[in-house]
Amino acid sequence: MRDDGPLTDDLRFPLLDDQGRALLKSLREHPHGPAWNFPCGDRLTAERLARVVDYERALESEPRSGAGPELPTWVVELARRCLAEVPFYRARGGDPERLESIPPCSRADLVRAPWSFVPDDAPLDDLCLFFTSGTTGPRVDVLATPETASYYLPLLRRALATRGVTLEGGPGRVALALVCAQQKTYTYATISAFLGNAGCVKVNLNPADWRDAADAVLFLEDLAPEVLTGDPVSFHVLAESQTTLKPKALVSSAMALSPGLTQRLEERFGCPVLDFYSTCESGPIAVRERDSWSLLPHDLHVEILGPSGEPLPLGERGEIAVSVGRNPLLPLLRYRVGDTARLVRHGGSLRLADFEGREPVAFRAADGRVFNNLDVSGALRAFPLANASVLQRADGSVRVTATGLAGLEERVRAALAALFGEGTPLELEEAPESGEKRVPYASERDWLA
Repeated sequence: MRDDGPLTDDLRFPLLDDQGRALLKSLREHPHGPAWNFPCGDRLTAERLARVVDYERALESEPRSGAGPELPTWVVELARRCLAEVPFYRARGGDPERLESIPPCSRADLVRAPWSFVPDDAPLDDLCLFFTSGTTGPRVDVLATPETASYYLPLLRRALATRGVTLEGGPGRVALALVCAQQKTYTYATISAFLGNAGCVKVNLNPADWRDAADAVLFLEDLAPEVLTGDPVSFHVLAESQTTLKPKALVSSAMALSPGLTQRLEERFGCPVLDFYSTCESGPIAVRERDSWSLLPHDLHVEILGPSGEPLPLGERGEIAVSVGRNPLLPLLRYRVGDTARLVRHGGSLRLADFEGREPVAFRAADGRVFNNLDVSGALRAFPLANASVLQRADGSVRVTATGLAGLEERVRAALAALFGEGTPLELEEAPESGEKRVPYASERDWLA
């Protein structure tokens, strides 16, 4: 009989052994630990774990994306299946042998109808729901299978290997710590079967998440994770603390990482700092190696598109589009990710050059605390606003422009005051409906100072 009740630890961790169970308990009950607010597990059965292990083997043996001049056979097969079995692509049509005949899609299509990307024959018994947090726009729901999230780990290992770093994992130790610096976010402790029942945690450096102001540093130092993952804002906040952490590497994603901050972090923590390019929808895409970006997966096809969706020749700058079928509940064909670059030949493979991703936008509260633009997304998400734009001026005042503010001014003002601090000057301006897209977040303040 199928159990539709809440997930238990036995369901979240099908392969958990006694040592892993003891480690999980110690993480959850650590005297310096945060107030965990989200239960999380990899849900890897032996069969699902085998798929992830097989994926890592294929990653090591198959040529990387873009290694040859011809369209890979697997891309043609993916397109053929999508056009036949996936409602979204079937309605649009195209020739699987000519990828350029298939219209590109974008985040807006996923926002409207994420279920339309699910193949007709996809089993839904173990469907998982992930979502992006709106770094550049509205939340996007991503439907996935349990093993989809674990496919991230072999690709992370491949990225770390470019800097000579090995993610070992193993029982009784913490392999990864995801560090955030937000007003509010999910936090959890979990165990990874793929990493040999090693521990993984997600923590938030916001003092409100901890019993004592010193606990965040004490907790991370006691765990001594092999690798820290995060974004430029969270790593900046951690670097400003008194921590003596010495991880093997820092892996920054979600936002563009400047060379200056990279150098500062490498000096501060005494380890390599990787600029990792990944999206929730597609999974990992590339890692920066000097002045270009090395494509990581063997099962992801990259194009550079012009304004009308036409594929551009090597060397020309345009928007990055990816085709990937790794997540069986979200096959992507010519998915425009919103970032720009050029594709260039590098030895026997292709790389991204002149990559321009999402610039980090951080804000400062009245008390000097730095927080992420994700928090602004969260504060405004409850309101039916369109095309919102938030600017913090150099003097700390905040200006919000959006369509749909009429009648909501006091509630929006209260939500933002709770974030930026009472006394922060807030200016709200109703914007007329138009097709012009505004910059969602901007700050004139130097959050690195």
